Amino acid sequence: MWKKRKEAGLEKEEKKERGRNNREFYFTGAFFSLLFLAMIAYYVYFVQEKGREMINNSYNSRQYILASQNTRGTIYSADEEVLAETLIGADGKEVRTYPYQNLFAHVVGFSTKGKTGIEAQANSYLIQSSISLSAKVENEVAAVKNPGDNVYTSLRVDLQETASKALGVYQGAIIVSNVKTGEILAMVSKPDFNPETIVQDWDSYVEDKNSSVLLNRATQGIYPPGSTFKMVTALAYLRQNNGNYANYRYQCNGYFTYGDSRITCYHGTAHNSVNFVSSFAKSCNCSFANMGLMLDRGIYHDTITQLGFNQNLPVNFNYSRSNLTVDESISDEDMIQISFGQGSVQMTPLHLHLITNAIANGGTPMKPTLINRIVSAQGNTVETFNPVSYKALMTETEAETLKELMTAVVETGTATRLRGLEYTAAGKTGSAEYNKVKADSHAWFTGFAPADDPEISVTIIVERIGSGGDYAVPIAKRIFDAYFGV
Repeated sequence: MWKKRKEAGLEKEEKKERGRNNREFYFTGAFFSLLFLAMIAYYVYFVQEKGREMINNSYNSRQYILASQNTRGTIYSADEEVLAETLIGADGKEVRTYPYQNLFAHVVGFSTKGKTGIEAQANSYLIQSSISLSAKVENEVAAVKNPGDNVYTSLRVDLQETASKALGVYQGAIIVSNVKTGEILAMVSKPDFNPETIVQDWDSYVEDKNSSVLLNRATQGIYPPGSTFKMVTALAYLRQNNGNYANYRYQCNGYFTYGDSRITCYHGTAHNSVNFVSSFAKSCNCSFANMGLMLDRGIYHDTITQLGFNQNLPVNFNYSRSNLTVDESISDEDMIQISFGQGSVQMTPLHLHLITNAIANGGTPMKPTLINRIVSAQGNTVETFNPVSYKALMTETEAETLKELMTAVVETGTATRLRGLEYTAAGKTGSAEYNKVKADSHAWFTGFAPADDPEISVTIIVERIGSGGDYAVPIAKRIFDAYFGV
């Protein structure tokens, strides 16, 4: 009897042990199954999201293999004009040609001596071929390379030509966009270069320490934004005062003193009694200096953070980040300079353009894009890039108030050359000092049209020329005229 009980007890313990072992086995199996699924999911994500980035990496030999198998595809404008294509030279070698030469130099870029512009951004598409398998077999038998995929951009030749001619011989940059889609319609940077002769000219560019010919000023140039930055200060003021600005008043005598600091309005102009709207429209530095001293540092910090300073922008082409620090350690003197876009404020035309598009589009800009679709050499669409909205940079109410301020700039302020036209416009001018000589300034304009239902936005900087109202606004008018067919 005792023996049977002992055997039964042993059997019960063995069952418990088997149960524990089974649970451990199931747990271990489930853990590694989940881990395996996670690895598969990450692999799929990596291939979809990072695959082309990996192909574009200069250390990845696969791109050289693809380039040896496929002829580099063609880059087209939105109106299907050839911007870059590969031809076969008299010696039988491939030659990358750019029919418009300097006109699209920075935005389209080049594919030798490294890659820049769209040539770099779309490289993984241009070196791959999506023609049919049978066509690839025929090419292999004939010992010819496959034609690469073609890239269709959002760039318009007419607007690019207008912007380039309007900027003329001056150094600077222009960006033109479709407000509702984020498509970049034109992008000009000067001085420019001829991408067809980049190999011959390369040494002269890199050996000249003072040369910035290869820099795309529209996306990589860092500048003091001057009075265009008053859009940011105005937004911070609205937030601090819950959108109420009706009671703001300031008496401008043409200069503002605080401690050892003395600032003046442009050319020492005395604007006399101004309110919030007229301070913005007339671009009164003294009023904005007064406003800057009134603003809470924390609110200002939160405002510039939401607007994208010290962060990456939502683009997949090369650009520089705009950096600005505003916290409790910032002195009143520094805050005065920051309030009207001087001092430590440095930003790119691209970033200012994004903020302008946010105002024009109800607070939430569309992500800036240059590429619309990829098409195979046989005419089949490989991939289409639809408009994508970015995060809200401000509320709809804030955007509407800033739009009203920018409309006042055109109607009664520093951009009246855009008043009384067949279309309405809104914007902000700027005259940004870049050294200790106050007469030396960059000319800025950023704005959109029509003012009530924006379609097109323009951001312009003309280096070392004078005021935005005198030099940048006329350029904006020429671009708006071309867009609206005036």
